[in-house]
Amino acid sequence: MSLTEILPSIHRLPNPDKIKLIRILAEDLDHENPIEPFEVNKTYYLASPYDSFGAAEILMKELAKANQVAS
Repeated sequence: MSLTEILPSIHRLPNPDKIKLIRILAEDLDHENPIEPFEVNKTYYLASPYDSFGAAEILMKELAKANQVAS
């Protein structure tokens, strides 16, 4: 059965049943393939712009250039 065949039936469902269907499909997806590429209890370091003064300076220069072009 294709999606185009079942969509009209899905649209006729009452809202509580649509929510149940969403939950069922989400659970099916959750059990099929894990989508999290992260490992439990492992620390991941992320880059942050906090205290990146060099990046802030470059951004200010680019904003000044953009303001000059716009004027």
